[in-house]
Amino acid sequence: MDLGSVVIAVAGVAGTLGGSLLSQRASERAKRREIELLRGHEEVRESLALRRTCYTELNRDARQFTTALNHHLHVMRERSVEETDREALDDAKRAHRDRYSETQMIAPDEVLVHASAVNQALNKAYGRIKRLERGEPGPGETMSTAAQAQAEIWDLLRAMRTAMRHDLGVMPAE
Repeated sequence: MDLGSVVIAVAGVAGTLGGSLLSQRASERAKRREIELLRGHEEVRESLALRRTCYTELNRDARQFTTALNHHLHVMRERSVEETDREALDDAKRAHRDRYSETQMIAPDEVLVHASAVNQALNKAYGRIKRLERGEPGPGETMSTAAQAQAEIWDLLRAMRTAMRHDLGVMPAE
């Protein structure tokens, strides 16, 4: 075998090995990209599931707090408030506070604007009702104004729910 044949043979073997090495690297890169893409999709699914759970619980707890405020107003009109009544209202307040705190860490600004409005309205209504319960109402605070403020929370809840549904991709029927 002459030198030219050896060079050609070595070049052929090197080309074959190099080609398979390059092909292997390209395949590994494609696999890595595919894995990264799958991880990205999984993260999006997990984020959506986390937001869905959080929104469901925030909606529930905000509605229960609103209902508890309404119930407390009725109790104040019908009889003297008992410790169990106070505990029920405070339990609803705590549940909402905890869920709202969680939502602040998860929800985008478009949802937080509405969740914050609901939270502020609930806390203002709670303060009014507690001042009325103690017999120390603020200026203009009556059972009637407290009931009106509490009733207005339902509109804020609807706006919050709409923003949450929009964020989750749940579109209203047309």
